Amino acid sequence: QVQLTESGGGLVQAGGSLRLSCAASGIIFSMSAMGWYRQVPGKQREPVADISSGGTTNYSDSVKGRFTISRDNAKKTVYLQMNSLKFEDSAVYYCKAVTAWSLNYWGQGTQVTVSS
Repeated sequence: QVQLTESGGGLVQAGGSLRLSCAASGIIFSMSAMGWYRQVPGKQREPVADISSGGTTNYSDSVKGRFTISRDNAKKTVYLQMNSLKFEDSAVYYCKAVTAWSLNYWGQGTQVTVSS
């Protein structure tokens, strides 16, 4: 059974930092691409950052330079370091795994709220 468990969300003031974690089980983590998405009520889920199995990273323009995605294959965990947070970063953040067989899995989400 595949499980992606996010943690690290919470309430933070604008300009502050948070680090999200997503622990994976049930997949061959080292061979999976991992990503972070976010969603606010009434809007579509949008990509934030992703990291390939080889460590190549991509970021949305809105977070480039402020967020950093990383992975620890030994811990089967992907991280999202979020710095210089803005009010508009408030959302539910979801972890996504894309396996080597192109199967997609999602976590349950973690709430990030940035107060202005």
